Amino acid sequence: MTAQNALGKAISYLASNWIKLVRNTEAGYLPIDNNAAERAIRPFVIGRKNWLFSDTPKGAMASDPLYSLVETAKANGQEPYAWLRHALERLPQATSVEDYEALLPWNCSLASPR
Repeated sequence: MTAQNALGKAISYLASNWIKLVRNTEAGYLPIDNNAAERAIRPFVIGRKNWLFSDTPKGAMASDPLYSLVETAKANGQEPYAWLRHALERLPQATSVEDYEALLPWNCSLASPR
């Protein structure tokens, strides 16, 4: 039996999500929300109606990898254009796992733009 008032609904919600809520206290490094990810994609969500090819599901799927690369570069302290240019110029010469890993934004140390 569940209560139909607001307090009863809140307690039912708490009980059904208890394991998820406790997990955050067990692993304190886990963020309690995804606000950082939401903020990162906000410019794309706001602008997508104005961008070529993003007005269809196929267009959005085609642009997703590029957006992911740009945001990954930003999250790792890289200027997206500089990092993409660096990685794409060196990608054809990569032949080993180590070569590819060296191109990842968290492994690159590009000179900061002046």
